[in-house]
Amino acid sequence: MPSAAAAPAQVPVPTPVKRPPAADRVYSHIKEAVLDRRYEGGTLLTEGELAEAVGVSRTPVREALLKLEVEGLIKLYPKKGALVLAVSAQEIADVVETRLLVEEFAVRKAVPASARLIERLEELLDEQRQRAVDGDLAAVAATDRCFHAEIVRHAGNQILSRLYDQLRDRQLRMGVAVLEAHPDRIAKNITEHAELLDAIRTGDADGAAACLRRHISRVKVLVRGEAR
Repeated sequence: MPSAAAAPAQVPVPTPVKRPPAADRVYSHIKEAVLDRRYEGGTLLTEGELAEAVGVSRTPVREALLKLEVEGLIKLYPKKGALVLAVSAQEIADVVETRLLVEEFAVRKAVPASARLIERLEELLDEQRQRAVDGDLAAVAATDRCFHAEIVRHAGNQILSRLYDQLRDRQLRMGVAVLEAHPDRIAKNITEHAELLDAIRTGDADGAAACLRRHISRVKVLVRGEAR
């Protein structure tokens, strides 16, 4: 008796990719452009232009702008639009002071460092070198921040780690500003990161803290120069 024909194989139906809500797409578009300085401080953004750029109506644009105003990146002006706020001297001073307090404490706690931390810092330093070769300033600044954040995270204090993460957007914005104004700073940052990594690797907590203070203090001076 002939065997029954085999049932046709079921072809899996791909699950459709769900797009983020319209307001989230507008929020991401504006925030990324502000942080990498495609929208410079002093730029006036209009709802119509933003709606057209993202392909949405004006309602989600308003929602996104309200959220960004709360985060301190823009200032809304009724019937005019949203002004991208420039980095202020006070903001720079506050961020640098907070970084010094958090990072010096963190690097001392992270030493002696685990093999995992050393390996991760080496990876980030290599990535920063590659981004510098590529000429991608936003990626260089992001990798720079990740290098420092990794040290803070390995200090083991979750409250400090969350506090440091809250500075992320401001750090990235300032970092791109410095690199655009002082392109020679990229190589110097990489050298200073390598020195910091060497001190951590050898278990020299005092040396690592001193490297960190010099590094962040130089950034403070440069960003203040850019802000003038």
